[in-house]
Amino acid sequence: MKLLVAGGDPVDAGKTTFAVGLAARLRADGSRLSVFKPRAGNDRWFDHDDVRRAAGESRLYGKDIDRLLRAADSDASHERRNPIHRLWRPTPGETGVLGESGRTFLVDRVRTAAGDEWVMNGTAEVPSRLRDDLPLAGARRVDSVRAFNDAMRELHLPALDRLADDVRDAGESGVALVESYGDVAMPLRGVGFDAVAVVDPGRCRVYDGDRWALARETATGDRDEGALEVHVDRVTAMLDPLSTHDLRPLTGEEQGDPDAVASAYRDAYGELLAAARDR
Repeated sequence: MKLLVAGGDPVDAGKTTFAVGLAARLRADGSRLSVFKPRAGNDRWFDHDDVRRAAGESRLYGKDIDRLLRAADSDASHERRNPIHRLWRPTPGETGVLGESGRTFLVDRVRTAAGDEWVMNGTAEVPSRLRDDLPLAGARRVDSVRAFNDAMRELHLPALDRLADDVRDAGESGVALVESYGDVAMPLRGVGFDAVAVVDPGRCRVYDGDRWALARETATGDRDEGALEVHVDRVTAMLDPLSTHDLRPLTGEEQGDPDAVASAYRDAYGELLAAARDR
C-alpha cells in the first residue's frame, strides 16, 4: 500500500502532524511501515534551533522527517528517507538567484548513490559557522538558474528517482507513507498511490489515488516536465473528494504525541485506509 499526504496550503497546512499520527496508527495496526519525505527545507532564521542541531552533527535535516521516523519507530537514516534538504535565509525585499521572493537558498544537501553531495549558492555568503560545521569544502557552487538546473539534472532528479524505487518496493511488501512538500501535488515521478490525503488547517480531504494521478497528468498535459511542481489546488479543482473530515486543533502536548494525534484524527485515518484497501 502506498499513501500520500499532501498540503492544501503552501505553509503550515498541518500535513506533518497528520502524517505523524497516521504513522502511529499504522504502527499500532502492526503494519510494516516505511516513511518518506522526498524534499524538505529549513530557514536559518525561523528554524535556527533545528539548523544548529543538525549542523552540529555535520548534517542537514529537519524536524519533519525526524518526527516521521520516530512515529514509525524506524531506524532508517534521515538522509535516506529525505534525500533533498535545502537551507534558506531571509532576504527581505530581495529576489534570490532562483527567483525566490524575500529569501534565497544557501545550501542543498542531496543524497546520491555514493553519499551526500552539497550544492552551494555561489552568489550568497554562507555564514562562517555553517561553513565550519558542514562538509562544504568540495561543494558544487551554482551562480545562475542554468547552473542550478544542471545540478538538478545530475543530482536532485536521480536522488528522487532512487527514492521512488524505495517507495515502490516498500509499498509492495508493506505500507509506504510519503509526505509531500509545500503544496506540491505529486512529489515523485512514476509512483502511483492507493489513496491521497490533502490536509488544510482544520480539514482533511480523502481522494482515490488513481483519480489523483489522472488529474495531475491532466494538469500538466501528461508531460513529465514541470510535473513535480503542480500545486494541489489545480488537482483538487478537478476532483470531488471521497470524504471530507474536520480536524480539530491540537495542543502542543498532543502534537508532540503521535498516539494522541492518531486518536484525535482516527475517523479521517479510517476513511483514508479504507479508500486505499478498497481499490
